[in-house]
Amino acid sequence: MPTEIRNNWTREEVLAIMKKPMNDLLFEAQTIHREFHDPNAVQISQLLSIKTGTCPEDCTYCPQSIRYNTDLDAESLMEVNAVIDQAKAAKKSGASRFCMGAAWRSPKDRDMPKLMEMVKQVRGLGMETCMTLGMLTPDQASHFAEAGLDYYNHNLDTSEEHYDKIITTRTYQDRLNTIENVQNANIKVCSGGIVGLGEEDGDRAGLLMQLANLKQHPESVPINQLVRVKGTPLFDEEPVDKFDFIRVIATARILMPKAAVRLSAGREEMSEEMQAMAFFAGANSIFYGEKLLTTSNPSENDDMALMQKLGIKPLIPEGVDVSEAEHNPCPIHGIKQEHGVRQEIESIPVELQELSEAKAV
Repeated sequence: MPTEIRNNWTREEVLAIMKKPMNDLLFEAQTIHREFHDPNAVQISQLLSIKTGTCPEDCTYCPQSIRYNTDLDAESLMEVNAVIDQAKAAKKSGASRFCMGAAWRSPKDRDMPKLMEMVKQVRGLGMETCMTLGMLTPDQASHFAEAGLDYYNHNLDTSEEHYDKIITTRTYQDRLNTIENVQNANIKVCSGGIVGLGEEDGDRAGLLMQLANLKQHPESVPINQLVRVKGTPLFDEEPVDKFDFIRVIATARILMPKAAVRLSAGREEMSEEMQAMAFFAGANSIFYGEKLLTTSNPSENDDMALMQKLGIKPLIPEGVDVSEAEHNPCPIHGIKQEHGVRQEIESIPVELQELSEAKAV
């Protein structure tokens, strides 16, 4: 019997799933994952901070807030050419989606032409595009849709009940409004949260329930493990239990079967075994590259070595052009989605092979 796509979950139902015996939880998540996705393919994105620091918001986890002393070097909005150079490098290294993030409460109208040009030129490279710029108005979302933006990221972070302990400068409804504006503009939504903010299991269930009960599930659901940065209020927060984190990944997969569940921030602190378990639990997307905005991430060498060990292949989304990348036969073949059909491709960028070989030396 096909899995039902639901938008009417209760917190009690979500908690019951999350609290299942681990083997039962993983089996259910993997079964659903195989129904909707290739179990051995992972979508690869790269994230660039196009404007860094001096954010007026008070998110207690964020080193980019102007309210905290984190020794972060602030940088103004990058020029379009500099962003495109970074996108070209990301494509050569194997990323199929290029994400651009700016530390703003919301983008100013004066910056919109430059931002839209970034989207157009990155799409011109044959890559998917994503932006995360703070809150968007309906008009701004429409402008980005006209420019061809594929995804917009706007996380809910945590449950509505725990939210005011994490941020006070914008409301939970503000975040939901931005997601609605993005969906109404027919831009795909990337929205998830952070595990490790001092929340309870009920808050984790509440976050996933909120995401799964949107009128349309997010196409991408990033699950972040808190990266504790010195100078932020959450620096001394206790580390997340590894199995609890895996439970969140598996529950997200069960609640939102069609979504890409991204194993996002915090991977540098995760062992290979933990990441492998997350993939088994239904994660099928990662950020690639040594930095996520301002925090560190595993190197491409480490990621490629792990993917080879696990027999995981890069997923090439429909419409993504890989023809300009240098290619060479490699043990990790890509999987291309074309008109809803997955097709094996015989090679991936030569840089990925070189990274794997470098790791083996």
